[in-house]
Amino acid sequence: MENTIISLVGARPQFIKEAVIASEVHKTNAWNHILVHSGQHYDVNMSDLFFEELQIPTPKYFLEVGSSSHGKQTAAVLEKFEDILLQEKPDLVLVYGDTNTTVAGALAAAKLNIPVAHIEAGMRQYPKNMPEEVNRVVTDHLSSLLFCCSELSYQNLQRENITSGVYIAGDVMYDLFLRMKPRFLKDKMLQNLTLHEGEYILVTLHRDFNVDNKESLLPILEGLNDYAKMTGLSIVFPMHPRTRKRIEEFDLATYLDSMNIVEPVGYLELMGLLEGCSNVVTDSGGLQKEAYYAKKQAAVIMPDTGWKEIIESGWNQLVPGNAAKELLPRILENKFIAYPVNLYGDGNAAKAIVKNIMTYLNK
Repeated sequence: MENTIISLVGARPQFIKEAVIASEVHKTNAWNHILVHSGQHYDVNMSDLFFEELQIPTPKYFLEVGSSSHGKQTAAVLEKFEDILLQEKPDLVLVYGDTNTTVAGALAAAKLNIPVAHIEAGMRQYPKNMPEEVNRVVTDHLSSLLFCCSELSYQNLQRENITSGVYIAGDVMYDLFLRMKPRFLKDKMLQNLTLHEGEYILVTLHRDFNVDNKESLLPILEGLNDYAKMTGLSIVFPMHPRTRKRIEEFDLATYLDSMNIVEPVGYLELMGLLEGCSNVVTDSGGLQKEAYYAKKQAAVIMPDTGWKEIIESGWNQLVPGNAAKELLPRILENKFIAYPVNLYGDGNAAKAIVKNIMTYLNK
């Protein structure tokens, strides 16, 4: 009898990770794969590229929970997903990352004695009371299979006495990066923006603790401008609407005069800019990893990150927003670190995950 697995997603990054896994499932005909989308974040502009390249299926169920408080959102997913589990009776539930959808799915499955597999298990980040960290820890302790992106994530679980069913699989986003790399639009972006390879810094900023108060945002803009003047490099800044709004609100627009401000760009365009840049300044969880994949060093404008492997290797460095004026020029100039290889596997994470799930189900 064919096994059935339900894969639960709630946000765009999870959708893409799911698609990498689903692609491997369909390639090997591993099991009956049912996709459920909670609607925690609904992105109507999900790129056709991913649907085409990764053959993302339409979810069988769409829970339409929408935005709400953490408690209400988690409760809504828990209630609606439980009904689906009772109807479909899957052999296992797949969850991803650290959202409210993730922890609600793990709770619903565990209470019905359905095994849970957690992709991106073992990540840990300060402060410990942040909602995403709570979701990670709870999900890990409820899961039967835990797929870690790195050796450090594996060690984090060992320290919490989670030792059964734990695997270092690598990162499915590295699978995606390698798969899409031939399609990155470096030449197009350099031509469109009149850029020269290696002569600009790529910047993205969007997190509330960086852009929602002037005391953090101003030093970041000052640090960027100081470094650009010092080195002669350009600054290419695909600007998030939230950041643009705050810069206007805080009357900081003059700091953008020397920068190349562009509208937010799609994945292939952003990866093209990444391939052509000198280095990166970002507060994006995804881009700090993608910078590592592209062998570009990044200043990560965060107090802490779940991707500590890259920080501990010395390749990327953390920069608190309020200290950015002083630290950014010094950190960006530090380019003499040996590239730490294979922090997140060899690009075959999906294959390892599917293989280990099949072994588990066939026992």
